[in-house]
Amino acid sequence: MSMTDIIVRQETADDIRAIDVVNLSAFQGEAEAVLVTALRKSEDFIPELSLVAEIDHRIVGHILLSRAHLDQPAGQIDVLALAPMAVVPSQSHRGIGSALVRAALTKAASLGWRAIVVVGHPEFYAKFGFEKASRWGIQCPLPVPEESVQAIELIKGALAGGGAIRYPLALTEFFQQTKGAS
Repeated sequence: MSMTDIIVRQETADDIRAIDVVNLSAFQGEAEAVLVTALRKSEDFIPELSLVAEIDHRIVGHILLSRAHLDQPAGQIDVLALAPMAVVPSQSHRGIGSALVRAALTKAASLGWRAIVVVGHPEFYAKFGFEKASRWGIQCPLPVPEESVQAIELIKGALAGGGAIRYPLALTEFFQQTKGAS
């Protein structure tokens, strides 16, 4: 299989059940599927940034970026929170997650977003230019290890001045309940 076999596109209403199945199988539980549903219903949901990966017309991955805020002394700036990102286990290690992240970065930049934060595996996200959020003086209120909190500037200087991340309520509640990483 080549990368050209993976199609990444915006989710549609017809994809919702398949997205739930992807999250249920990837995370071996329903918490992430419930999170996606809650984010989809929130004011922080951005339809253009809920992307699916498909191979042979079958959805095998999903990534969601939602509106978050970075509270700074001079005010707040809008940023994106990446969570969750899931790939069906039987399809892992085939470049699907990487294709999803690349497509999400490209789409977010094309929509004018300034930066993205993620709680996830540092080795994976570093491949795309994510760095420790603490590099910019960004504080994360979630009960997660500091090294798992990463960020990327889509516009140079967007994270200057650091600040405290304010996640969508559904995402904050998810991390408080699961203490997990994307």
